[in-house]
Amino acid sequence: MARVLPTADRDCVILCAGLFVWLTAFDDVHGEAEGGRDTARLVRRTGRCVQLLAGHDGPEAGDDPCTAALQDLLQRFRERATPTQYLRLTAHLRDSLFGILWEAHHLGEPGRITLDDYCAMRPHTVFVRTVMAAAEIMLGYELTEDQRASPAVRELEQAVADLAGWINDLASYAKETDRGGPDPLSLPTLLVLHRGYDLEEAFRVASRMCEDQAAAARLRITELTAGGKNPLTDHAHAVEAVAASYVWHIGHARYGR
Repeated sequence: MARVLPTADRDCVILCAGLFVWLTAFDDVHGEAEGGRDTARLVRRTGRCVQLLAGHDGPEAGDDPCTAALQDLLQRFRERATPTQYLRLTAHLRDSLFGILWEAHHLGEPGRITLDDYCAMRPHTVFVRTVMAAAEIMLGYELTEDQRASPAVRELEQAVADLAGWINDLASYAKETDRGGPDPLSLPTLLVLHRGYDLEEAFRVASRMCEDQAAAARLRITELTAGGKNPLTDHAHAVEAVAASYVWHIGHARYGR
């Protein structure tokens, strides 16, 4: 998170780190480890979290550390965010939780998913749009709705959202296939299944797709930062840092064999 928020203060970095530790732990423990075996249980867990994200008072955390941690994190973000920023963050968190559930439901059967559906869902399963929403709160700027809807901003965010998921797929493929079992639910797998490529060609195509999105993102960052200091410039630099962090983190031991 320090790479995503290089200009934020220590408390902001720690708060964002806490949120993404929570999301990663939920994904690892409840999504991947439990979800494939018992999707109904994952639905129940996700439902409790969605109640909190929707602003309801319950459920009581009780002795469930997952629920208690999310309650605490949401309260701390609410204290820092504008009402609109908080609603945007919780919306993307719900998307991330649905992405975990969607992925768990399809893990063993990637052939049932179209390439278009996978590309649409991948930003939510890699949490990148949640990262963007959190960064805007922590860095203290806010776009107007017209700015957010502009083609330059939308295309920048989409390019970085795609890039984050696809480079993760390329980096983690070897580790995931070492586990045995079905092919992983990832971009190379879908390219093999739906485009008829062998694995080597699928990797080349996926790499070119990443390069195209990186070029599109760079073009829009250059455009948005040409007008001097303003919220659009702040946002472009923030999204650039998000992209750089996803490139950096695929070298972590988490992705080693």
